[in-house]
Amino acid sequence: MVAALRDRPYVVFALLGAYFIANVIVRLLVPHSLELDEGQQLFLAQWLAVGYDSQPPFYNWLQYGAEQVLGPTLASLSVLKNLVLFSSYLFFGLTAFMILRSRELAIIATLGLLTMPQVSFEAQRDLTHTVAVIFTSCLFLFALVRAIKAPSLFTYALTGLAIGLGIIAKYNFVLLPAAAVIAMLAEPDFRRRLFDWRILLTAVIALIVVLPHALWFIDHLDAATGRTIGKLTAEETTSRLSQILTGLKSLALAFVGFAALTLVLFAIVFGRDMARAWKASSSWSRLIGGIMLVSAVALVLVVLLGASNIKDRWLTPIYLVLPLYLCLKIEAANLASERQLNRFLPIGLALMVLIPLVLFVRIPLHGMLGKYEKLNVPYEAAVAQILASEPNRPSLVLASDQQIAGNIRLNAPDIPVIIPGYEAFEKPFLFDATHPLLVVWRNRGRDTMPLPQDLSDWLATHGGLSVSEPRSVALPYIFGKPGDLYHFAYAFIYPEVQ
Repeated sequence: MVAALRDRPYVVFALLGAYFIANVIVRLLVPHSLELDEGQQLFLAQWLAVGYDSQPPFYNWLQYGAEQVLGPTLASLSVLKNLVLFSSYLFFGLTAFMILRSRELAIIATLGLLTMPQVSFEAQRDLTHTVAVIFTSCLFLFALVRAIKAPSLFTYALTGLAIGLGIIAKYNFVLLPAAAVIAMLAEPDFRRRLFDWRILLTAVIALIVVLPHALWFIDHLDAATGRTIGKLTAEETTSRLSQILTGLKSLALAFVGFAALTLVLFAIVFGRDMARAWKASSSWSRLIGGIMLVSAVALVLVVLLGASNIKDRWLTPIYLVLPLYLCLKIEAANLASERQLNRFLPIGLALMVLIPLVLFVRIPLHGMLGKYEKLNVPYEAAVAQILASEPNRPSLVLASDQQIAGNIRLNAPDIPVIIPGYEAFEKPFLFDATHPLLVVWRNRGRDTMPLPQDLSDWLATHGGLSVSEPRSVALPYIFGKPGDLYHFAYAFIYPEVQ
């Protein structure tokens, strides 16, 4: 394998293609319940809009398109995600091949993405908007390097497109181009690219891409920012100093969670060369290093401004360049050698086997241990039993959360689903003696089945409806222990006879 990659370095992309196909197969083999982000995607894929909620819409648009081709299915979720991830690795790898003279180091840098849990394992397990920002970050790096090395109207336009897509993929992406501009200003070889008149084309295209969502964002500021601000300040603190210390601690832990495995594995591969290369630099390593440094300063400022809870996945758009940066440092020190690929390739191949394997066995394993995951919940059986309990099929389902809503769509794609808070997307629905409204919520095994307040409020504002006789369904967990049941509550609502 090493010899084949040395002779034909771009074979690494075929290897990655096989890896992502394997991940699609694994997802189709594990239980057909949906993770949190998967449920959100199938729920929101009912509509095409310039804005939905606290997350920007780029991945939702992609999922909407995938659903038009493959339907509201598990295949549409998994095929799309793995196509986007493969494209990410492709652009990242092409960037590495452009700026690293050593083909072997370029291969190591490309496969190095597998060493980052958020980019490899977590992206496969559930994340969707983070997958979108992985793609747009890799596209931006590719376009930026192309614009620096071979400036043209096309490369400047592509950079603008990448910036625009990145901002509507995940809001924290904006740190990446901002940090890149500052890092380029500090590097004489790159500074003149910022003062090229074609940078106006970059700005115009980015603005055109962002503008529709930006207008929605301004009109829905609370919906777009409330949840994110809530996450940033989720840790309770007793004073300003306590908030800063808590925030800095969470930021440090986020760095460790994101980069520790990569640094350890690269240290194993490069050995003492990694320490020897630390002081070496090139224009490209200074650019990448500058991006990471400026972003770190910006994140510290975010903490000083009030954030107390930084998640490791939020570092993804900036610090996924770490494998490339380490390889650039090795090359700048003239320490590249054949033994490095010999050492790293088994690690990369092992991760390609280990990640799908863990994804495949984790649900049965969690079931055997009684520590149930979202995919252990028997949504498919529950939806079938609930619908079979009433002779009339509902014309609309009111669900308590996005995950339930997505699972209902997966298993009953002909029935529209809504949840409280998304009234702007509602369409007229039949409501008569043969077309009831179905309400579904989680019961969690309680003797009483209280209707959540937001569902009650929704019903009250839709003709003063209410739930009088809730029912329940309790089904065994998928791969669960005997006697362990998951409980749903539901009710069919018909118009009152006048």
